[in-house]
Amino acid sequence: MDEGGTPPMDGQGLHDMDLFDTTQTALERAMIGTSARQAALADNLANANTPGYQRKDVDFQSALAAALGEGKSAVATSSIRSVTDTSAPLRADGSNVDPERESAIIARAGLEHDALVSIANTRNSILRAAMGVG
Repeated sequence: MDEGGTPPMDGQGLHDMDLFDTTQTALERAMIGTSARQAALADNLANANTPGYQRKDVDFQSALAAALGEGKSAVATSSIRSVTDTSAPLRADGSNVDPERESAIIARAGLEHDALVSIANTRNSILRAAMGVG
């Protein structure tokens, strides 16, 4: 940026700046996180009757929230990790998966993912309109 806070020019009169901001990057990471979470929850449901199976979940929200305060590069590299849930009550067969609870969590995760996709699509539509593209 120059002294006036204007991004440098690229030689064609265009400013050299990122098209996508931290919010867009966070939306992308959140969509990746919700997709990974849905896969883990589907695995839980598929293994509900497997003796000794321990439910898994994906934690991306805490890392993403912490990264938002640090900027775009931190958001882009925020961790998405699978965790084994040992806090859920064990059944007699040693599994801790409750199919009804998993189904409810899957439904909620799906709604969260759909909301993120809708927000990202709206932001992209605004950018396309601003650029005069379809």
